[in-house]
Amino acid sequence: MKPILISGIQPTGKLHIGNYLGALKNFVALQNSGKYRCYFFVADLHSLTEDFNPKEKPAQVKDVILDMLAAGINPKKSVIFIQSAIPAHSELAWILNTITPFGELSRMTQFKDKSERASENINLGLFDYPVLMAADIILYDAKFVPVGDDQLQHLEFTRTIARKFNKKFGKTLIEPQPILTETSRVMALDNPKKKMAKSRPAGCLFIDDSPDVIRKKIMSAVTDSGSEIKADMEGKEGIGNLLLLYSALTNEALQLIEARYKDKGYGKFKQDLAEIVVNALAPFQKKKKELMKKDGSMNRTIAAGLPALLRKALRAGNKKANAVAAKKLVEVKKKIGLLN
Repeated sequence: MKPILISGIQPTGKLHIGNYLGALKNFVALQNSGKYRCYFFVADLHSLTEDFNPKEKPAQVKDVILDMLAAGINPKKSVIFIQSAIPAHSELAWILNTITPFGELSRMTQFKDKSERASENINLGLFDYPVLMAADIILYDAKFVPVGDDQLQHLEFTRTIARKFNKKFGKTLIEPQPILTETSRVMALDNPKKKMAKSRPAGCLFIDDSPDVIRKKIMSAVTDSGSEIKADMEGKEGIGNLLLLYSALTNEALQLIEARYKDKGYGKFKQDLAEIVVNALAPFQKKKKELMKKDGSMNRTIAAGLPALLRKALRAGNKKANAVAAKKLVEVKKKIGLLN
């Protein structure tokens, strides 16, 4: 039987080109490889660790589902579900909390980074994020998790906690392995020393941006005072970031791109890159518009606002995920003495 692969996307606003390359495009490739049984979910419980408007949350969740489907994730090939629809995620997270040392969580670099950016909202959920992430993975006996390098520490925590549980209660949990995404981290267009983020819209290429907006953002992207087209992330971070984006969207080697634009200057390079981004996102945007035409109001409840076929697919995904997760939770409860 094929090994299980799992990953999720948080519904915290519009997705950007980094999310598309590092998650959506990668998910579709993994799904279509035929090597895995894929589970992809909307991580809405994780999204609550950031400030949010409850009235906007249903539309955000639905938008991620539409993004998944428009990108090419197929409900006939993959299980698509909503995290909060599966009660076992929260229940297993609590059980894992009881064997998680405080010091282990306090070493998590993402908690430190996010705490600095949102010092007014340093909540326990943000601190405990890795435990819920571990539960997300462990519940499905997932052997593989596609991650970027910024998530490796969290995945190693999952492996550690699974190992600790097995040692204490007997072999029960699988230690997942990472599948590193090939796309390098996409940096902000207005500050290439910082990661592209939804919270910085001026430096962010959203996958729903219109062609004109994409062109404007690319042309105004920060480069440097020189004119050499070179992938140097130490001294020429701006043009280096744009080169990495060009390479990721075209699958061309950086050396070939550098040679093509030798002595042509930043203007020509940016113009061409803008068209590459526009053309790369065109099929996705077209498909999403088609789904939204069938969809009706974006402000209704998640289930009611989806087209009938997609609503059916989501119900089926939630049902399958719930059955698998509930079965694993029973196994865990038996091991720790909560069930006979």
